[in-house]
Amino acid sequence: MTNKIIRTSEAPSPVGPYNQAIAASGQMVFVAGQIAIDPQNGSVLTNADVAQQTELVMANLAAILKAAGATFQNVVKTTVFLADMTDFAAMNAVYAKYFDEATAPARACVEVSRLPKDVLVEIDCIAVI
Repeated sequence: MTNKIIRTSEAPSPVGPYNQAIAASGQMVFVAGQIAIDPQNGSVLTNADVAQQTELVMANLAAILKAAGATFQNVVKTTVFLADMTDFAAMNAVYAKYFDEATAPARACVEVSRLPKDVLVEIDCIAVI
């Protein structure tokens, strides 16, 4: 994979661990949205806070990326869906542990009225290998 970080002062600077854009070449991997489901027993962490749920979501993404021959370094775009935007800081603190701010993927984050299984966060991603 080759990628190039795109930054311009003529658009707003990122407000978190992401970049304005990434130019990438290679085979694309589209990872479906992941929620806080334990892959060992299929239980949903509905009683966990957004930070705990985000940790499991990131672990699930990592497992899928690994199966595809990729890592978080290959991710060029993520979309974060939150049930409540007031959870942004807590989610972002966990998310930042997985992406170096200088090379982080482009990202969108939106609040939605409801997520599957009534979880607090869902994240999908696109990787290039």
